[in-house]
Parts: sequence; structure tokens; C-alpha cells
Amino acid sequence: MDSYSMQAIQASLAGETVFCKFLSANDTGLTGGHQAGIYISKPSIPILFPEPGVRGEKKEKWVKVLWQDDFETDTRFIYYGQKTRNEYRITNFGRGFPFLKSEYTGALFVFVKFSEDYYRGFVLNTEDEINQYLDAFGLSPAETNRLVDIRHTSPEQNEKLEIDRFITGLDVDFPSSEEMSAAARRIQDAVYNHTDFIRSNPDRKLLDWTDAEYRLFRALEYARYGDLITRGFSNVEDFIATANQVLNRRKSRAGKSLEHHLAAIFDGNSILYTAQAVTEGNKKPDFIFPSQTAYHNMSFPADQLISLAAKTTCKDRWRQILNEADRLRGQTKYLCTLQQGISAAQMDEMQEEQVILVVPKPYIATYPRDRQDRIWTIEKFIKYVREVEQM
Repeated sequence: MDSYSMQAIQASLAGETVFCKFLSANDTGLTGGHQAGIYISKPSIPILFPEPGVRGEKKEKWVKVLWQDDFETDTRFIYYGQKTRNEYRITNFGRGFPFLKSEYTGALFVFVKFSEDYYRGFVLNTEDEINQYLDAFGLSPAETNRLVDIRHTSPEQNEKLEIDRFITGLDVDFPSSEEMSAAARRIQDAVYNHTDFIRSNPDRKLLDWTDAEYRLFRALEYARYGDLITRGFSNVEDFIATANQVLNRRKSRAGKSLEHHLAAIFDGNSILYTAQAVTEGNKKPDFIFPSQTAYHNMSFPADQLISLAAKTTCKDRWRQILNEADRLRGQTKYLCTLQQGISAAQMDEMQEEQVILVVPKPYIATYPRDRQDRIWTIEKFIKYVREVEQM
């Protein structure tokens, strides 16, 4: 996202009152009247004055305005009420003010009130900048020249703003998978305010975070590769190299995403665990409860140790978990997956190997109906771990 449009969006979200309009020819001086300043429609008076002006009188007020996060002006708000005039304008921008020139006719003027005497102003003069600002608040061009009702921004629009803010602030092309997952959780929690779901509905929370990270990752991919793909490739080798880079990064992220979000779920439920615990022969189960230390303490009861593997898909690779922890041979192992549906034969084989599937509750309906009672939800698994820890 362009920096000025992003700054305008963030300022609008932080300010008290917001106004936007397309600068007219009169505003920018094409009609010879630029000395009068920027015209403000009467329904938008609150952006300038607490109360409307009185007919027959002139009313004015001086404020500080920070433009494009670049420079400040001492600027005047004025109501002309004498004789036949009845209009509100913003005037006195100082010498060399760049934005009231003919080339800014049709630019989107965004004006944000932060206090009675301090404002921020932005002039967005490219189609991308304008569309980004309007899209952020669900506005059509016909819904300008008025106050912007920030409260009506949808959660989806707020999520997009937060994603754009995250991407704009990155100093690397792609952060680590752990940073991506954490950012997705922060954004999802901030926008939808469902933090209580970590305890009350962990199955829903896991899916919410996973979906949010997918949207975040796709947005970052587009920011990094969108222009390149639009321009095209000069040869097949460049195309293949880029495609492989994209696919490998996707695979790497997807493989770790579930582990990161499960760890956050366990943290939110005050569950003791070690992620990527090292067992015999340098094997690394995804999670050992209550800890790696307890696992290697031979005086700690083996029946109070729990192993959980995390695999986004597990149609074929689930057998890998069977020998990850020698102390748990002959005991039940648990496998959390986002796989939607596994054959009855595979589920029977898992049961023979004492593997219990742990699946987000909404996904259980995709499994064979007569075997769904074998599957645990995330919530059920958490309750079980807590019961074992309290032994």
C-alpha cells in the first residue's frame, strides 16, 4: 500500500472527526478563485467548528495542520456569513503550499481532527491511493464531500488495514514462520476481539488464527510478487525459479503454522508443555506434556506423559509419529490435524496403533459418520491434559 494512503487511513482511525472530498477546480485555482481556499460542505461543519456560524457575521479559527506527515502550516477556518455569502472554507496555507495547484484537481483531500487546534491533512493524487483510502472505509466516490463514519468500518476492512500496516512495516521480504503466525494472531485478536475463545472455544480459535495467517501470507505474497507476475517473465527458467521459490515458502510456512497456533492455544489455557522436545535418538515430537525434563526423568510416571503430533495433513504421514517417544510405546498417542476427512480404513489402522485424532470440532463432520466418536476436539484434548497434570 502506498505510504500516504496508509498514513491517511491510520490517521483517520486515530482521529476524532474525519472529512474527505475530491478537490474541485475552484479549490485548486482553475476557476481563478483559489484564494478562497478549500470549500467545506455545510453538513461537515463539525470538522471545523463546534457550532455553525451565524448569518450576517464572520467566524474564524486558527489551527495547526500537519500535511502528509511532512510539514506544518498555521491555517485558518473561516465562515463567511455577510451579505449573500453563506459558506465555510479552509484558508491560509502559506507560501509554496504544493497541493492547491491545477495538477491536484480531482485529488482526494482527507482532513482529520485530533483536537480543537490540531489537524492532519492528506492529499491523495493517484488512482491507487484514492481507491485504497475509499476501499478501506467502504466508500464510493459519491459518498465523499462529507464526514467519514469510521465506526461503520467492517471487521474485514479493519483486518485488511492491519495486514497492510504489518506488511508496510516489514524490513525483510518474508519474516520467519513464527513471526508470521504471531502477527496473524495479533491481527485476528485485535480486529475480532475473540480472545476469550482461547479458553471458551479453542477449536474455533485455532481455525480463526489459521485462516487469518493464510490471508496474511497471501497478501504478503502479492505485495512481494504481484508486480513481477504482472510484468511477466523473460524466459521459462525465471518463471520456474520464482514458482519454486513461492511453493517452497508456502510448504515451509504451512508445516509450522499449526504448531505455532497450537502452542498459543496451550499457553492461553495455562497448559505445561515443551514444543519440539528432544527424545531418544534426537527424535522430536511436536509437543510433550508436561515437559521434556519430565520425559527424561525416569522417576516421572510414564502414564502422566502425553505426546501430541501436529500435521496439517496426515493421510499418509501419520505413521511417522509412532516411534517418536520410546517411553510412550504401548500408550495412546495423539495427532492434531487440519485434514478434512480420512478413510474408514485409515481410521481403523490408527485405532489399531493407538492413535487418537485431534481435530477442530467443525471438521469432524467430514469424517466417516460411524467413526466420528473416536475423534477428539481441541477442547477435549486440553481438558484431558489438564486432568493428567492435576494427578
